[in-house]
Amino acid sequence: MLLPDNPILAGCYPDPSICRVGDDYYLVTSTFEYFPGLPIFHSTDLTTWTQLGHALDRADQLDLSTVPSSGGLFAPTIRHHAGTWYLVCTVVGGEGAQGNFVLTARDPAGPWSDPIWIDDARGIDPSLLFDDGRVWLCGTRLSGTPLWHDQTEVWLRELDPRTLAPIGDEHVLWHGALIGAVWAEGPHLYRRGDWFYLLASEGGTEFNHALSVARSREITGPYEGFAANPVLTHRNLGQHHPIVAVGHADLVETSRGEWFAVLLASRPYGGYFANLGRETFAVAVEWQDDWPVFAPGVGQVVAAASPPEDPRMPPRLHWTQLRTADPTFAAVDVDRAMVTLRASPRGLDTVGTPSFLGVRQRHRDFGFGASVLPDAHGTTSAAIAVRQSEATFAEMSVRNGIVSARMTEGGRQTELGSIEAGAGTVRLEVTAAGQDYEFLAEIDGRRVRVAAFDGRFLSSQSAGGFLGVWVGLLAVGPSASSVEFSRVAYTALG
Repeated sequence: MLLPDNPILAGCYPDPSICRVGDDYYLVTSTFEYFPGLPIFHSTDLTTWTQLGHALDRADQLDLSTVPSSGGLFAPTIRHHAGTWYLVCTVVGGEGAQGNFVLTARDPAGPWSDPIWIDDARGIDPSLLFDDGRVWLCGTRLSGTPLWHDQTEVWLRELDPRTLAPIGDEHVLWHGALIGAVWAEGPHLYRRGDWFYLLASEGGTEFNHALSVARSREITGPYEGFAANPVLTHRNLGQHHPIVAVGHADLVETSRGEWFAVLLASRPYGGYFANLGRETFAVAVEWQDDWPVFAPGVGQVVAAASPPEDPRMPPRLHWTQLRTADPTFAAVDVDRAMVTLRASPRGLDTVGTPSFLGVRQRHRDFGFGASVLPDAHGTTSAAIAVRQSEATFAEMSVRNGIVSARMTEGGRQTELGSIEAGAGTVRLEVTAAGQDYEFLAEIDGRRVRVAAFDGRFLSSQSAGGFLGVWVGLLAVGPSASSVEFSRVAYTALG
């Protein structure tokens, strides 16, 4: 059994879901407040993945404009049935529509439909199972009568195959494998032979994350837990292990009858700090005595070294902005390595849509930079930024002939340093060697360090929430102004 190179998606790609059609595999992950949302990936070998598009890429599909950081799009599931693609997901937070919804498409590359909202299905992390002409929806939520703090329950509803509206009675299937375990979440149902299998995670999507599995002869239960639960976890390996917080898995069978699971995990460094966020990994699965064995013979997720990359402009589909779409917001020319941003008076410190266009930090050691001709009138600042949330970020901007760097931690801003730039073209760069980040400026061929800072504050372990780090471009100023960034490149170092 050929094992994929891990991680199969580096950077903040959490809550993976996968399905196979023929010899092709398709995968989707959570995106929270970033837009476009819910990236769709394709692979033929489970190792090399190409992004096809996003399921949510139109401003009128969904309103994320008031969603705070780490809210928004949670835990999608992708499935295929009778020539139609289905993607079920949850919106959490903000003032727009919330709850569970389904998108459909005839092609996984899109276009995807407007959301079909599922009423009377309270909870998060929805998943679909098509079985013998019937459609089933499961999800998780806090228990109505909890026996311990943050006890959850996995529930099941049947859906009308035509309208996808809930029909019939609701069934509570599972509370997790362990008494006292919190957040039995990310549930998926499968049918294999005469058994229905429920795969879920528990312990919270942090250090104590763990996979558990149960089975039943009837989809509505009762479900018996596997005596070997948890079937996969790294919590027993300690915080110094190179891969932690393993969980939130989805199963797929290959055309040759082999089984794999995709799942999330994090790679901390510089201590227990995972700036890359929760990434997508894969492990082999074998069936023994009608139970799944994850990472057989190994019992844990193993990572390969991330290969270096040539300096280049990231592909257009890798770029995302915050919360909403605006067709005049940004122009991206990958061939010329240029980005033009229309400025916004908003900065990164508010819930809204600042003029920010970014990509995920995918390597511990990296460089990101762009060149810019400063605004001659001094009304617009051009910046590069390293973002975790609206309360936690760092940025370096040029305005009025001054390059200045600052960081915001927990909503509190600190000035880091500044230098004079003059009126010519300035190159702004941020580099990281592990948790040592630097802001650099190149002026008249001279490269100068403007500031250095410890990047641990950018991790979710320090800042909270569910996100890894994004690096990108920012334009702050009157809406009529614009900034042109050239020689835009992301580089893996080391």
